[in-house]
This record gives sequence, C-alpha cells and structure tokens, in this order.
Amino acid sequence: MANAIPAVELPDGEAIPKLGQGTWEMGERPNARKAEIAALREGVELGMTLIDTAEMYGDGESERLIAEALSDRREDLFIVSKVYPHNGTERGVQAACERSLKRLATDRIDLYLLHWRGGEDLPGVVAGFEKLKRDGKIRHWGVSNFDTDDMEELFALDGGDACATDQILYNVARRGPEFDLLPWLREHRLPAMAYSPVDHARLPRGGVLEKIAASRGVSAFQVALAWVLQQPDVIAIPKAADVAHVRENRAALDIHLSTDELADIDQQFKPPKVKRGLEML
Repeated sequence: MANAIPAVELPDGEAIPKLGQGTWEMGERPNARKAEIAALREGVELGMTLIDTAEMYGDGESERLIAEALSDRREDLFIVSKVYPHNGTERGVQAACERSLKRLATDRIDLYLLHWRGGEDLPGVVAGFEKLKRDGKIRHWGVSNFDTDDMEELFALDGGDACATDQILYNVARRGPEFDLLPWLREHRLPAMAYSPVDHARLPRGGVLEKIAASRGVSAFQVALAWVLQQPDVIAIPKAADVAHVRENRAALDIHLSTDELADIDQQFKPPKVKRGLEML
C-alpha cells in the first residue's frame, strides 16, 4: 500500500497535500470528458485531494468538470481557483468568484489566486479577497506568477501579508525561482505551488532523467516530478487526463532520489547563479 501523501503547511498552519491535481486544458473536449472525470476521481482516491483550476481554463469548463466529477466528494477536497487580472478590482474579484462558485457547484473556494500581473488594481484585489474571506466565500487567497519584486509590492500593501501562496512555473528545467523567489517565500513562510512540474511534457530526451528512470524502472517524467516533490515547501500540481497517468503521478511521490542522483541532475539542469525573470506558460 502506498504511503500517505505528505503535507505542506500554509502560513496559518493548515496542512494541504504536497501533490495535487492540475486541470489546465481539461473539460474542453466532450469526447475526453469520461476519461477526465475518471482521472480526477482516481486521484482523489489516491489522496490527491488538492484540485487546481481557474476561470481561464476552458472559459470555465474546467471548473464545471470538477463539479461534475467530484461534487459528492466536496468535503474531502481543497479546491484552488484563479481570477483573471482583467477582473482584478475589488468588485471584479468578488463577481468572478461568484461565477466560479456557481460553476464549481460549491459554497466556498479553499484558495483563490490572482492568476498573473496584468493591469490589475492590486490594493483592490487584496480588499476584494479579504471581503470574500469575511463572507465565507473563500478560505485563503494568494497569487500566481508573482516574482520577488511583485511579492514585495504585495506585502507592502495593507493586508497584503495575508497571502497564502505563490503559484509559479517551476520544474527541473526551469529553476530560476531558486535564485531569490523561493528563498523569499520560505523566509515569509509561504509555500510555493509548482505548475507544469514536468514542463508540460517538454523535457529534453536522453540525459540524466532517462538514465535515472532506466535504473529505477520508472519514466523520466516521474523522475522529474519526484525532483519537484523533494524540494522543501513546494506543492506540485501535475495534470493527468486519464487514470493511468494519475497513478504514475502518484507513484512519483514514492521515488526518493539519492544525493548522487540529485547531484547528477544538477550537472545537466544547473541551479541559477544569477537572477532570471520569472517564466510563465
């Protein structure tokens, strides 16, 4: 029997799963719906109860898919959704949240994020998020695709330090956040949430990942996911649209890379020595 999924703590001490399920590009193809619902349900059965979505994904279809797949499991779930920056005003985030709640068929979102910087009224977003918290519509709020200077700007605002996480592109091939963003988040006791933890299946073929995978009888993608999962205070939210892929993602949690394997990975995918701008997908 697989071990329980480890937890990562939010700033208020609430523990959430270190491995969750992403839903980018899910809910958009009717002929894939049955398989996607089965995948989400299998993931929850395996303990991957953190489900990430956004109003952007399929223009809300991802949120509707989650409702269809998991409405009977709501009390087991930690649902994350995200608001467009063009809805980033005090009233705009509240209206967008109401629409997401309706699509998700729930009365609250566990973690609500501003999806990226894009002309939003950041003080208004914080005020809107705090109003949603007071009203019980969301339980926590945070941001996505914020670099270190963005986080410092946020924390300088009244109430900005109530932020619970920063969801970022982070994987073995995109290690820029290690230079200053991840240390900043750890200093402020905020976990990072890594989207596209296997780089949207675009990792280079050959090399160290496949070598380690061959020696362990697993896939290179599982090795890459295991690497992310071994980073402290980082939550991974890989997407899987079928049951077999969900099981592979869950199995990656049971791969513990050795010190030598980690050093070999560092040789091919070198840690950053200078600041790089935060990448996005």
